[in-house]
Amino acid sequence: MQARRHWFPKAYADQVARLRVTAGFVMVAAFAVFSHPTRHSLEIGLPVSLLGLAVRAWAAGHLAKNERLAVSGPYACTRNPLYLGTLLTAMGLAAAGHSAGLAVLFGVLFALIYLPAIELEEQHLKSILPGYVAYAARVPLLLPRWPEGLGPVDFSFALYRKNREYQALAGWILGAAWLIFRAIWLP
Repeated sequence: MQARRHWFPKAYADQVARLRVTAGFVMVAAFAVFSHPTRHSLEIGLPVSLLGLAVRAWAAGHLAKNERLAVSGPYACTRNPLYLGTLLTAMGLAAAGHSAGLAVLFGVLFALIYLPAIELEEQHLKSILPGYVAYAARVPLLLPRWPEGLGPVDFSFALYRKNREYQALAGWILGAAWLIFRAIWLP
């Protein structure tokens, strides 16, 4: 069996994986400066970003990092629900901020930083979690597919807290408040 070629050279992926947090700060700064929200953009973008945040929260409540293979909840639909949630949240906030430039900036950052990080994580998970290769063969990488027979949704608030996903909620609240403030007082 021939090994799959990697999307990105490993040295590049290793370098940029460490830039995820920095890229987040760049996005926050760009968001603060370049957003120009309107009532209409807030009505469209905030629900989309909130959906992304909900996907992240749902995923965090199913993830015991490096301990066991997560296959329940959103992990039955996509192997990377945290990244999918990040993508939805950022694109929703860019829409709420009424800024195509922010959407393009995040799209570029996602392609150049987050996709290589996903690939590195895939390699890591294949090496430490039995069953990951079979799981990856049946569950899509990023864009979700609703599986047949997805049963009741279990959720662990303990895992949610352990994964510190409340930090994303706090950041979203601050971002939404900034957009609303900016739309009302700094049109």
